[in-house]
Amino acid sequence: MTAKSKPAPLFLGIDTGGTYTDAALWSETEGPQEGPNKGKVLAKAKALTTRHDLAVGISGAVDAVLKAGTNPADIKLVSMSTTLATNALVEGQGGRVALVMIGFSEADLARDGLKTALGTDPVVFCPGGHDVHGNAAKLDLSGLEAMLPELGVSVSGFAVCAYFATRNPAHEIAARELIRDRTGLPVTSSHELSAKLGGPRRALTTLLNARLISMIDRLVAATEGFLQARNIAAPLMVVRGDGALVSAAFARQRPIETILSGPAASLVGARHMTGLDNAVVSDIGGTTTDVAVLDGGRPRLDPEGATVGGFRTMVEAVAMRTFGLGGDSEVTLEDGALNPKILLGPRRLVPLALAGMAHGEAVTAELERQLRAPNTGRMDGRFAVRTGVPDRLAAGLTAPETKLYEAIGATPLALDRLLTSNAQNATLNRLVSRGLVHISGFTPSDAAHVLGKQANWDAAAARLGAELFARRRDGRGQAIAASPEAISERVLVTLTRWSAEYILETAFAEDGLDGAATVAHALVQRAVDAHPGIARLSVALDRPVIGLGASAPLHYAGLAPLVGNECLVPRDTDVANALGAVVGQVRVSAEARVSQPKEGLFRLASGETVRDFLDEAAAIAAAEADVRAIVAQRALDAGTDSAEIDVATEFRVSTVEAQRMFIEAHVVAVASGRPRIAV
Repeated sequence: MTAKSKPAPLFLGIDTGGTYTDAALWSETEGPQEGPNKGKVLAKAKALTTRHDLAVGISGAVDAVLKAGTNPADIKLVSMSTTLATNALVEGQGGRVALVMIGFSEADLARDGLKTALGTDPVVFCPGGHDVHGNAAKLDLSGLEAMLPELGVSVSGFAVCAYFATRNPAHEIAARELIRDRTGLPVTSSHELSAKLGGPRRALTTLLNARLISMIDRLVAATEGFLQARNIAAPLMVVRGDGALVSAAFARQRPIETILSGPAASLVGARHMTGLDNAVVSDIGGTTTDVAVLDGGRPRLDPEGATVGGFRTMVEAVAMRTFGLGGDSEVTLEDGALNPKILLGPRRLVPLALAGMAHGEAVTAELERQLRAPNTGRMDGRFAVRTGVPDRLAAGLTAPETKLYEAIGATPLALDRLLTSNAQNATLNRLVSRGLVHISGFTPSDAAHVLGKQANWDAAAARLGAELFARRRDGRGQAIAASPEAISERVLVTLTRWSAEYILETAFAEDGLDGAATVAHALVQRAVDAHPGIARLSVALDRPVIGLGASAPLHYAGLAPLVGNECLVPRDTDVANALGAVVGQVRVSAEARVSQPKEGLFRLASGETVRDFLDEAAAIAAAEADVRAIVAQRALDAGTDSAEIDVATEFRVSTVEAQRMFIEAHVVAVASGRPRIAV
């Protein structure tokens, strides 16, 4: 290197998952410059995700990467993907928020799963809203104003959705400003997240966004604090659910867009590592398995919006199917069967091996005590421990919840000592759903430790848990397995089999079938099992599977014959998400609509403004100019200085007596470009 030359810029990718935080240091100028795996991963590392203080896990992974001798000043971009938001929705977690519905009735809660998602969180109905052309009904926020003193101390944020706010957001803006002025709490307005019609689903998306704000805010703050402490002066980006990159500040306001962030980054990473244009990508983590399809070198996007945790949102994201199956999935038994099946997930547990490593004798002594008992107990091998989140997130607990929460500490407590009634078990589950308490128990990760296929945690604690689980009784009163090794083998075989079924379910769904019902059909089951018979059946994917995740080499080793095609596990599969986070592009969009409330009047709704024109061409020109300006600013805010902007206009017209009749125009601008890097 000459005196005047500068070192090549380095890119740091971070993925904060439910169990592990990964880091990868990548150079686009080293390694191959053509074909798959362009550039080179210079260093990679993993550390346990520490949900109570995310900076601990981040620093553990990144510091390990920096030990390779990297000068922090050479890092010019930091990009992060995460499964925290996805996991929170799958597990039913998130902050307590108040939903404000303007112009809606209580009957609207029954649509699109909104009532289920709301749970016990408060909802306020206010008169107001607009019609399809943006004309306003009378707004009355007095009911909301009266409740704000109480809500301001019992919730962590607000979600506001007004009737036809996408055509005129004035009433949402009024409610938003009132709430911010009186409470100072975060407020999410539905028009900020989606321009699509469908009030209840837009309200659902807004509700989920509000729940996730504190979680993503803590993640970004932890990352920014760590980077500052390590003198890494580089822009921080976050991967969205469609695989695009946005600035951390952008993501903080719209955390719902980070659902499927980790899986989307893994798709970008899978494409980069293999060069395959067509594949099924299956990414197995600690909490979830995420399956998606690469078609023509690009991830398929879900035109209806991402579905996570059973809720269909309005978030544009990869057409990813997320299943509650991973290395840390809860292992249970089928109820009431003579030969009960092993069941996995969807809830994540802290593996006993991990709890044993962190807490030692506090865990193993209790497991040994339970093993000495002459009879098995239904709570054997289960512990409760606080997650370590700030105490303010425990606001709004009921008296029974408070009492139980206070009995649980930072050291795992055996459930057979903690719980005395079924009612308390339900109370504990509510604390888990609020993200305040973790349950520890036997998982596939423990099974892998028992069989010597994983060795990073406490194998002794895992074996004790497997021995307890093996003592459980089937419908005949017999132990379900002869040894810890036998039950562990069954668990791992079950995980691989379920993985195959979820991959096939995704493929069938992409082909327009009912994926779950098709996989469950006896003919498909016989085909997957290669069941011998006069009629031989087979099922096969038309493209290979790319297996991602640190445990993919273990769990996908027997996958190929079950899906009828090869399964590739790339070299850097363990950090695919972190790699995908730094090789992507910024991509943002803006929309405007022009409608005709009455003949000769053309109404433009763009951003937070509504304007009327007497000429169609003038309204369309203004719409195109608006979205171009809005998307240019969003691209800057999202983290790129070199965005290319494309504008497309779609017209809805009819012909009456040979005359063209304008109905509506939809104008969309898309800006994309590589993220800015530090100079």
